[in-house]
Amino acid sequence: MQPLEHASNAELLASLAGKPAADALVQQYNGLTDLSKASFDELQSVKGIGQSKAAAIKSAFLLAQRLSREAYPESPVLDTPERVVDLLREQNRAYTVESFQVLFLNTRRRMIGMQVISQGTLDTILVHPREVFAAAIVKHASAIVLVHNHPSGDPTPSEADVKVTRDLIRAGQLLKIDVLDHVIIGRATPDRAKDFSSLRELGYFY
Repeated sequence: MQPLEHASNAELLASLAGKPAADALVQQYNGLTDLSKASFDELQSVKGIGQSKAAAIKSAFLLAQRLSREAYPESPVLDTPERVVDLLREQNRAYTVESFQVLFLNTRRRMIGMQVISQGTLDTILVHPREVFAAAIVKHASAIVLVHNHPSGDPTPSEADVKVTRDLIRAGQLLKIDVLDHVIIGRATPDRAKDFSSLRELGYFY
């Protein structure tokens, strides 16, 4: 048997669900990202996938998400959008609707907590400053980073994203809590090397 690190996706899935079911999953889902978003009911609708095999597949993806966070032996320094995305990329891959998250940082820009503030429809989220900063105050955060995903895969900020960002910057100034960035996570494509955008890098922080 070849080493698992050299196995194909289908071969790894076969170890969880058997070869016929793995082949059916590979045919039905366009890659691991799409498969990770499948619900228990959707997985069980695939021939050969019962409750236990669906649970094994979902568990594998959850373990991968936790491993990506566990890679940091201490609280990570989140002083660039790349570091933010490296921390949250796998978690956001699985979201099928927009999810607005806030990272809470201390004075050294180390993460002291993270919270999902709001989840919306496919392309809409509602965020109020009091929800963001109430949590920041409880965490004794000196700064925050805003993060949300675009299920469409295109990380280009919308007008609503820009407005929310500016509203939260103004609220943070009143409370002496810095809003360092707003990072939008999407997906890379052959025409778009980066799978995220930073509103600070785009010039919306002034």
